[in-house]
Amino acid sequence: MSALPLVLLHGWGAHAGVWSEVIARMDLGHTVIAPDYPSESGVDGSINEILDRLAAMVPEQCVVAGWSLGGQLALQWARRYPRRIRKLILVSTTPRFVMAPDWPHGMDVQTFSQFAGLVATDPAQALRRFLLLENQGDTQARTVVRQLEAMLGTRPNPEGPVLMRTLDWLRDTDLRMVLHDIVQPVLVMHGDRDRITPLAAGEYLAAQLTNSRFERMPGAAHVPFVSDPDAFSRWIAEFCNE
Repeated sequence: MSALPLVLLHGWGAHAGVWSEVIARMDLGHTVIAPDYPSESGVDGSINEILDRLAAMVPEQCVVAGWSLGGQLALQWARRYPRRIRKLILVSTTPRFVMAPDWPHGMDVQTFSQFAGLVATDPAQALRRFLLLENQGDTQARTVVRQLEAMLGTRPNPEGPVLMRTLDWLRDTDLRMVLHDIVQPVLVMHGDRDRITPLAAGEYLAAQLTNSRFERMPGAAHVPFVSDPDAFSRWIAEFCNE
């Protein structure tokens, strides 16, 4: 039996270039597909429309790995096409990005609103601020920031309308009530110093999903695949090949 293709979904404000080091380290025998989403032409599409476009780009049987917002899309993809997604890998993912009275593991609503205002007025400055926040607390923060900047510098950043549209997705998505619908095997990976999506959010996902395993990445913040790419790639390879 040939290895299943692996689809890698990036997070908010990024593009598929963030996966370059992971792809270079993996010896899976898999086809690896790392799409950018949404394109400028698809900025007005719903999440389901974006998922349909992604599904049309990849083979009918695959493993989907998503980082942060990409993880939320991976979960929704698995619900929408349950027979096509064989396994899921959720990296620094949360079922709900913003806080709520019954959800303390998210970003404060006022802070989120202020950040959205910055995205609307100065997207470049917002991306720079987000990059620093993603790596705050990481034991290798300076190195990770430099490496992530280099990866993101390989192609243009998403335009303002794309950033705003995908920020709306983060604000509005709440997957807590549908996690029981996910039947695929899931690997949940989370840095224990994540300031964007707290460790407790990843632990919640692992506890609520019926067929999951949890890998805690010590010393890593929101970008564990750059903080420790060797361990990250090894865990992905082992999970995909099980």
